[in-house]
Amino acid sequence: MSPVTITLIGGPTALIEAGGFRFLTDPTFDPPGDYTLPHVTLRKTQGPALSADAIGPIDAVLLSHDQHADNLDRAGRAFLPKAAHVLTTVTGAGRLGGDAEGLAPWTTRRLARPDGGTVTITATPARHGPAGIEPLAGEVIGFVLGFGDGSTRPIYLTGDTVWFEGVAEVARRFRPGVVVPFAGAAQTRGPFHLTMDTNDTLETAAAFADAIIVPVHTAGWAHFTQDAGDLAKAFAVLGFGPRLRLLEPGVPTVIEPPPSP
Repeated sequence: MSPVTITLIGGPTALIEAGGFRFLTDPTFDPPGDYTLPHVTLRKTQGPALSADAIGPIDAVLLSHDQHADNLDRAGRAFLPKAAHVLTTVTGAGRLGGDAEGLAPWTTRRLARPDGGTVTITATPARHGPAGIEPLAGEVIGFVLGFGDGSTRPIYLTGDTVWFEGVAEVARRFRPGVVVPFAGAAQTRGPFHLTMDTNDTLETAAAFADAIIVPVHTAGWAHFTQDAGDLAKAFAVLGFGPRLRLLEPGVPTVIEPPPSP
């Protein structure tokens, strides 16, 4: 299987190089600071490991959602026009305008390289918190990247979601070699989590039984209540430790997916 290279930039933002394509997840490039929303103030505590200018050409920005600053901050918005494609939610594309394309869950977008390589991007369901959160949190999606070269296993990016039936359905439909959960157990408006906690991430690892688990969105914001260290401890207890890959910000990390089952 062809390797995948992932560079964590900070928070949910990662550069993913696979199948000859370069993807960027949820761009956040601002320095530390506060973002005042109608019902909560989000505090960014760490700046990006790489600047927007250092990223280079991007085939597609994969934007889980646009309405929260910890997934798309000011500098991240300014970066969007530099990408060849911006894929996000249907409502988000309407808000962003420009060349942003909206995908509903289970719809696809196919991209091709000049040399003939292809990737099929499938939008996947996501729920940004417990049942009933939808009117407050808004529309969110994840993505599955499927490559036409036959040697690169699919990659699943959960986006901002907790474990729920939609994630379980992704596991039934796809067999990715790499899963990138947005973990960190974000908590802003009540005693509940808006992104995966250790339990949710373990559920995800169990559902995608042979995938390498590469968490993001675990540091850099004050409303994250768990971190990569918590994941490492939880995975070790249940014997999933060998499948967990923790990223050092700014360092390209080569992930070797297992062979296709």
